[in-house]
Amino acid sequence: MRFYLSNNFALKWLENKYLYDIKNDELYEIDDEAFCFFQRCASAEGCEIETLPQNFQNYCIDNNILSKDLCKWNFTSIRQSPIPSIRYLELQVTDKCNLRCKHCYIGKSHNHELPVEKIDKILEEFQEVQGLRVMITGGEPLMHSDFEIVNELLTKYPIRKVLFTNGLLLRRSLLKKLNVDEIQFSIDGMKDGHEALRGKGTFERVISKLKLAKQFGFSISVATVVHRENLNEFDEMETFFRALGVKDWTVDIPIPIGNLKEHPSFQVYPSIGGKYLNYGFGESYHHTSDAYACGLHLISVMANGFVAKCSFYSNTPIGHIDEGLRKVVQRQKPIRIEELECAKINCPELYNCRGGCRYRAAIFSNKNNKEFKKDIFRCYAYGIIKNGGEHGKKPCDNERTH
Repeated sequence: MRFYLSNNFALKWLENKYLYDIKNDELYEIDDEAFCFFQRCASAEGCEIETLPQNFQNYCIDNNILSKDLCKWNFTSIRQSPIPSIRYLELQVTDKCNLRCKHCYIGKSHNHELPVEKIDKILEEFQEVQGLRVMITGGEPLMHSDFEIVNELLTKYPIRKVLFTNGLLLRRSLLKKLNVDEIQFSIDGMKDGHEALRGKGTFERVISKLKLAKQFGFSISVATVVHRENLNEFDEMETFFRALGVKDWTVDIPIPIGNLKEHPSFQVYPSIGGKYLNYGFGESYHHTSDAYACGLHLISVMANGFVAKCSFYSNTPIGHIDEGLRKVVQRQKPIRIEELECAKINCPELYNCRGGCRYRAAIFSNKNNKEFKKDIFRCYAYGIIKNGGEHGKKPCDNERTH
């Protein structure tokens, strides 16, 4: 009997060779022999498994790695990823939004929108460089004028698709045909905290949309930013999100650019905000090299087609998508751990933190060589800097850092 690689799995040649479980977002390193075997299983001829050890046969069938249905992916001519590998793509399909959140890093929309043909090309090139996960973002991505067409082309690629949304535009008719594996909702507090940032009436609406998406079988995650109006709500949020069946809860500090510069009262001091980075649960990233600073495997494509190492660096792009994704990402120069200020002071949490957010580290530093400075918020999260230490009493001069 012939078997085929399940459509829920993909072969990926990153730094090493892997079998990627798209549905469960798990990455399994395999040797050359196993890689060749699964390549055969992914071909039109399929593979025979009778000669393989019985326990291996059972494992592959029980875990839906192998199926009797023909595999729709083509892994016969895989080319290794650039090194370091680009695993995560932040794809900003539009910068238009239906909300005017007080912390939004984009600020005023320029009405940029990636054409469908360009989105298709980007996803094809991301697959070619062995990408794992695309985060479909905005603005509000559901405001893309051709989102239904974008949604259809997502089925062409063996990568995990995650929709980042404020949730308000989700509806039953869309959820029935939405071709993503995960929906990440932006929820920035309980009712008071969330609506202070995103506007009255938004909390109950987003929670109802989250519950609806859960009913339709989507994996659900939540992203929360720390601000002055939600500091007393984190314990309640954790209990609430777990009860809702949220898979991952990500907590971060908003960067004082865009709209947040116009609403400084929402900013938090590093000595206060840092400890909230210890909230959150789940695991959003796969194991990576300890040799490099944070952000090693991420690339971002903006709605205007420019490519940056993350969306915060949109004003200093490393190229344009028209040049080709592989060519552009190979320009990126990752920061090695030993280059960080953290390494020079022998920080005991260096390999856990890996320097924290590189953009935040630079923007909250008024020193030279900002690229290598420490993320002060992470220093407080790990207890490396105590209250009243460096940057503990006053926020950075945000205007000067730009």
